[in-house]
Amino acid sequence: MSRRNIAKKRTIYPDPIYNSRLINMITARILKSGKKGLAQKIIYKSLEIIQHKTQKDALETLEKAVRNTTPLVEVKSRRIGGSTYQVPMEVRAFRGTNLALKWLTKFAIQRNGNSTAIKLANEIIDASNENGNAIRKKEETHKMAEANKAFAHYRY
Repeated sequence: MSRRNIAKKRTIYPDPIYNSRLINMITARILKSGKKGLAQKIIYKSLEIIQHKTQKDALETLEKAVRNTTPLVEVKSRRIGGSTYQVPMEVRAFRGTNLALKWLTKFAIQRNGNSTAIKLANEIIDASNENGNAIRKKEETHKMAEANKAFAHYRY
């Protein structure tokens, strides 16, 4: 990691169909071996499935799922005087969204089923209804931060 320069923030462009930056971000999480077209097909298929199952706008359901899974606090390791403490830190908005998308895609892939599109759609629907593995991960992160609240004064 360079000590001299700070990495430039890349601009995220909206996707061509829904004109949403969030869909472009989730495309990057599903992407494997640079096959962006395949990743977009999976996402668009899962959005169609969400639309069909919930009879609501798929993009709104996705946004609600991301909002529900976005953590407010997380713990970071901090080494002080020979011992390592888990220090609770507030999560910035962009990092929170990235964590939510990462958890949604990770737990969607871990689900059992045949198609990635179906698994992703089910995980998004579960997250928008405030249950599922991604929500459990968020609650686990919050519990960890709550348990280590005593070390909050080591925040940097």
